[in-house]
Amino acid sequence: MRQAPTWSGPVRLLVLLEITSGCLQFGLVPLLPAIGDRLDVSDAELSWVIAVQLLSAAVCVPVLGRLGDRHGYRRVLRVSVLLLAAGTLLVALAPSFPALLAGRVAQGPLAALLPLEIALVRAALPVETARRAIARLVGGLTLGALLGSVATGAVASITGDVRLALLLPAAMTIACVPLCFANLPQSPRRPEVRMDWPGAVLLAAGTVSLLVGLSESGHPGFAAAGVVLLVVFGAVQWRAADPLIDVRAMSRRQVLPYYGASALFGVAYFGSKAPNSAFLAARPEEAGYGFGLGAFAISLVLLPGIVFSIVTSLSTARLARRLGYRACVVIAFAVLAAGFVALASARGSLPAVCLATAIIGAGIGLAMGALPTVIVEGAPEDRSGIAAALYNNSKVVGGALAGGGLAALTAQLTPAGTGVPAEESFIAVWLIAATCAAVAAATVARGGSGRAPAGHLAESTSAARGAIR
Repeated sequence: MRQAPTWSGPVRLLVLLEITSGCLQFGLVPLLPAIGDRLDVSDAELSWVIAVQLLSAAVCVPVLGRLGDRHGYRRVLRVSVLLLAAGTLLVALAPSFPALLAGRVAQGPLAALLPLEIALVRAALPVETARRAIARLVGGLTLGALLGSVATGAVASITGDVRLALLLPAAMTIACVPLCFANLPQSPRRPEVRMDWPGAVLLAAGTVSLLVGLSESGHPGFAAAGVVLLVVFGAVQWRAADPLIDVRAMSRRQVLPYYGASALFGVAYFGSKAPNSAFLAARPEEAGYGFGLGAFAISLVLLPGIVFSIVTSLSTARLARRLGYRACVVIAFAVLAAGFVALASARGSLPAVCLATAIIGAGIGLAMGALPTVIVEGAPEDRSGIAAALYNNSKVVGGALAGGGLAALTAQLTPAGTGVPAEESFIAVWLIAATCAAVAAATVARGGSGRAPAGHLAESTSAARGAIR
């Protein structure tokens, strides 16, 4: 296959996949209160809708990234989209809360799409073009978030049926399946890359145990066992010749601060999704806080944040050329921290909440544009998939643990017999998110290099073009 022009053909398809991914990730958020009403689950339990998908992603991302390094990113991307379509359809049609959670588990490959796409782009395009492509992929993700949030909220409000709203992203995902089999370029296969299945099992067992221990009905013994298993996993990966997660690479001074920032980003980014929707949907006459908004109104309140995240993510490459990637990451987390503090301080005014949401979105977009580029550029060519996966895995593990921990916190701060969380639980969530963002900014500012590590990305243009077959 001859090289396609920069933004035609296969690259445009990858952007379309990210638009669909954004619809899936954000289209569910304004629907969470309506899902809780339909399935009769509490606000604290709704946090697990986010957490279980992240738990699945924490295992899927490194496994699928490593399989992509071995078998080719195109093949693994196709399998991921198939699994995602099945899970999304189950979420839309779920007759019960356990069935909904099962569908969310099947959506674990969602978090692997962007790392696989980044690795595929890196193998197919010249250096500068690949950088711009990564920015466009992130832009597609945020555009999908905008479209998905508004569209699903509107469908739910017009029809009064949350299942019809959930079928919209399901139909988009199913439509992507034949496109992936028709128009994606091949990527190199490396049979010498070995898959660490024992490591994958150990990672899954540790993560599940820790999350079960953090749940409302969990036992401290599970949490302790999860910590032990994850420590053992880290020790085994450190010594392994061909590890599932390259702990040694993650510990390098040039990239360690960025991986740590990714985990903290996950806490702030994913941990606040369900609480934000629950707060906006709460009825002031019953809870003493909130605005009593429906799904469409919630999507409109969240809209400024999505718009600003699109703008900042698309501006990342240009801003980084002026300031450097480390400065971009520090600025992103400083803005994110300020947004969450503003949200906690001005929660009683809907216009102020919209403004705080816009500030948070600006920080999210800049962080999502800068972090993956820095980390991938610091990886050797034959570790692109797993390097991008490590970034996403750090983020989703932080988000999964935050989802479980914050769900337990919300349950603890819910007055007995009411099922309505106290307002203090939302303030605590926002201040925890602000603290994580501030710590991430300080971590990156004090460590790492001032410019993005070049790694082995700087392949010759002719070699890069020859990768497209």
